[in-house]
Amino acid sequence: MATKRVSVFKSVLAADEQFALRIRREMDERGVLVLNLIGSPGAGKTSLLEGSLRRCRFRAAVVEGDIATARDAERIASCGVPVVQINTKGGCHLEANLVSKALGAFELDKIDVIFIENVGNLVCPAEFDLGEDCKVAVCSTAEGADKPLKYPHLFHECKAVVLTKKDLSPYVRFDRELFWGDVEALNGKAVKIEVDNLTGEGIDTWLEWVEECLEQKRRP
Repeated sequence: MATKRVSVFKSVLAADEQFALRIRREMDERGVLVLNLIGSPGAGKTSLLEGSLRRCRFRAAVVEGDIATARDAERIASCGVPVVQINTKGGCHLEANLVSKALGAFELDKIDVIFIENVGNLVCPAEFDLGEDCKVAVCSTAEGADKPLKYPHLFHECKAVVLTKKDLSPYVRFDRELFWGDVEALNGKAVKIEVDNLTGEGIDTWLEWVEECLEQKRRP
């Protein structure tokens, strides 16, 4: 009985990996960059996107993942970009088959970058391939400095770490040296960016990195 259960579970994962593979192949052919933003609830993922979408020079679209409501999608829509909401109805992460359906709603020939805002969670989303080019870890000063070592898999996997809510660091006793030291120990190649949600400081640095990733993807 146990063997059969494992077999079924592997079949489900294998099927979803095929969706991820198809997404990656199509986005590669189109030259569309796909970024998977992963962070805790309240880490500032949606705020980061809002600040980015109002200043970016590339054509963007967003896939919003949440357990319930379309509130984040409504915030993104106010920025004037295409957005699709996925409600998992209890699921703790997005899956490639769901993302594939969402991408079908976009005019992909008019898009340069697709941001996937995953369900608020530092554990499960890091385990699943959505066909993205890069995973991006989003953390906030309000969460504390210990998240990288507590949730190492995400920080091993990501290509960038964005620390949001820099403006709150004087009030929450955030240990910046500890945080970035742990990130460096886990993944010395990850790009490290800090963002001030109030002033927008750091958004341009983040966007420059996104543009570099897009240019690299489209380089012959």
